Amino acid sequence: MKNLLAKLFLILLCLGALPVQAAPAELNRIVAVVNDDVILVSELEDRLRLVKKQLAARKAELPDDDTLRRQVLDRLILERLQLQLADQNNIRVDDETLNASLRNIARENGMTLTEFRKVLERDGQNWARFREDLRNQIRINRLRQQMVGNRINVTDQEIDNLLASQSAWGDQGRQYRLGHILIATPEGASPEQIAETRREAEKVLAELRAGADFARTAIAYSDDRNALEGGDLGWRKAAQLPSLFADVVRKLKPGEVSDLIRSPSGFHIIKLIDIRGDERKVVTQTRVRHILLRPDALQSRDEVLTRLQQLRERIIGGEDFATLARANSQDKLSASRGGDLDWVNPGELVPRFEDAMNRLQPGEISQPVETRFGWHLIQVLDRRTHDNTEDFRRAQARDFIHRRKMDEELELWLRRLRDEAYVEIRLDE
Repeated sequence: MKNLLAKLFLILLCLGALPVQAAPAELNRIVAVVNDDVILVSELEDRLRLVKKQLAARKAELPDDDTLRRQVLDRLILERLQLQLADQNNIRVDDETLNASLRNIARENGMTLTEFRKVLERDGQNWARFREDLRNQIRINRLRQQMVGNRINVTDQEIDNLLASQSAWGDQGRQYRLGHILIATPEGASPEQIAETRREAEKVLAELRAGADFARTAIAYSDDRNALEGGDLGWRKAAQLPSLFADVVRKLKPGEVSDLIRSPSGFHIIKLIDIRGDERKVVTQTRVRHILLRPDALQSRDEVLTRLQQLRERIIGGEDFATLARANSQDKLSASRGGDLDWVNPGELVPRFEDAMNRLQPGEISQPVETRFGWHLIQVLDRRTHDNTEDFRRAQARDFIHRRKMDEELELWLRRLRDEAYVEIRLDE
């Protein structure tokens, strides 16, 4: 697949993968000490080559090698600190979870896992190294969720306030694509440090307004996690933006760059790259019911399958599905309703259940279907087209508020993690 390696590296780079197989031993001088660990020049150069390949695939304008090398080293240091903390908190990823993630990546690229591995190896990737990079990526995500995400709460009142604000601004469905540069101040910065950071940020802003390329400038100067992506934050609704950006963005026209925006993290510069408009959310809902049986110490998998086949034959023979569900289903919540799961939207049920459900016509009954919950008989009762815009907006609002809080808190947490660590950089030795 063309550019597959670049796509896969973007997945790992965005979420925090480790470098690939090291270069020859003679290159392995130390370029950074991170607490009681080290980063070798071979690791840095391997990652630098991959970053250059990724940026070239995106046709991004590159800064000079020294600037890019320092940005890549900063990314490696932050990754190493997070993995050290994951070790301290006993955060592990088992092979079953890892293999499921690999299958998902392969599926997203239109391949089986075997095909995916062959393509990677054909492109020069070490499969064992790739697996461990992905394992560490997942560990970092779990650490962030544990340290930051689990402490974030979104209230119904916050959702109501956000939707009311969006309505007042008339941009409930409007999305903004932003570029972002952060010139960071250290934790507990002195007035002199803040003044020096402001002068640096003003210099960067002046370069941008004189015509400097935003993506290249972000790669060269930004301390944000998205620096190596040219500062591109992607498409976001106003609700998804950090709160200090929202009002500023609405006053910008596409292509414009903001004034400096002060926050506890430092000084921010944003560019409004583009705007796209409102859309309604129309979905196909399915009214579905099921009977669930689980293998256990008293009944084996084969016995469960035999029993479900017998129940299916009885239903086809005229017995009432709801009555049999009440008497037999081990999903007690739906069993009390005759197995009825009510109207469901796409994506609300686990994929194997939903795939089987989507292949059924109204009134049709599936063969036994296995999910992580057990084995199911599924019957589709009806389908309808439903304007789900308001429910969708409410769910999106909750997700956007959570992600906005997560972004803000994660930035502060990562800054504290770096400031509290022992880091010695030896790039110039």
